[in-house]
Amino acid sequence: MKDHLQQEFYNLYHKKAERSFFSPGRVNLIGEHIDYNGGLVMPCAISLGSYLLVSPNNDNVFRFRSLNFDDKQDIPLQPSYKKNGTGWFNYPIGVIEQFLRKGCSLQGLDMLFYGNIPIGSGLSSSASVEIVAAFALNELFNCGFSRLDLVKMCKSVENDFIGVNSGIMDQFAVAFGQKDKALLLDCNTLDYEPVNSNLGDHILAIINTNKPRKLSESKYNERVQECEAALTALKQELDIKYLCDIDANTYKQYRHLIKDETVAKRATHVIEENDRVKLAAKALSANDLLEFGRLMYASHYSLRDLYEVSGKELDAVVEYSKTDVNVAGARMTGAGFGGCAIALVKADHFDTFSQNIINYYTNQIGYPPSVYSTLIGDGVMELKNS
Repeated sequence: MKDHLQQEFYNLYHKKAERSFFSPGRVNLIGEHIDYNGGLVMPCAISLGSYLLVSPNNDNVFRFRSLNFDDKQDIPLQPSYKKNGTGWFNYPIGVIEQFLRKGCSLQGLDMLFYGNIPIGSGLSSSASVEIVAAFALNELFNCGFSRLDLVKMCKSVENDFIGVNSGIMDQFAVAFGQKDKALLLDCNTLDYEPVNSNLGDHILAIINTNKPRKLSESKYNERVQECEAALTALKQELDIKYLCDIDANTYKQYRHLIKDETVAKRATHVIEENDRVKLAAKALSANDLLEFGRLMYASHYSLRDLYEVSGKELDAVVEYSKTDVNVAGARMTGAGFGGCAIALVKADHFDTFSQNIINYYTNQIGYPPSVYSTLIGDGVMELKNS
């Protein structure tokens, strides 16, 4: 892969890339729509991700090229930037803006991006691009930011530059991922604990519905606002900062404060899902895949019925998985509205599972999904020359 990208870089810029970087995508094993509600999530980095090859130039120009998109951009170094249309290059431009705001001295760069994460699938391709760009800038210009600094800066890119009210989970998982570990992350304190993810004779299957979603154009921001409305109502009698500051039992006592039934459903999902994450971490660390799988299904049904962010495509994946004795559990992952589902599948039955779910899904939806397995991998890194 790296040799191929070096050749592509040379074809574009007629010189060799000086440095190479890789940032993974992520899946969230459980704990959906929790990150912006101050609760617990359990993501892991995956072996798919984003590559960035880069060399400085003396022209004080940032040149953005990608093997995934035809559109490209050349912009001069200037004191600040604003989002320009909807092009993919807005993500690294937003990162550059963050570095300039914090007083980091930059110079022109020739850049080539390539990602093997399905775009719009819910595997955090945007966070992967943001983090790989931020990590590269930090290394190239010796800015001295910590990984946590980079995570916070990239969250600001997503929220303030791109305009999506997402939480911090995606950037955190992409930056701090560890091989064969899930991250039990408290989105309020940013404390995290690696959870041994011994899947035994199972592997993690990713089923891309091939129904792309665009968060900033979806109902995502509406869900954020509904959670804020629920929190405001509960604050009439509770001293809390986030919905996830209370458990399901406490919520039952105060649910009457929320007059809008739709808003109450959203809060019910968030608070119960936060409790599920705690149980799931215990189950996974104890290698109890049966219990972990049960919690995965429960999470999906809550996202379908209470949070209403699933859809017929994601539901079809889970419906089939429920009938397959070689599947321990399945659920949608990511924000929903299309994208991907995950399933814990016995490794020696993966090929059969893949073919069967393609047939079932195609019959139900009218076009096939993409099915692949992945490893739980490390976070962002520089790819050293061998």
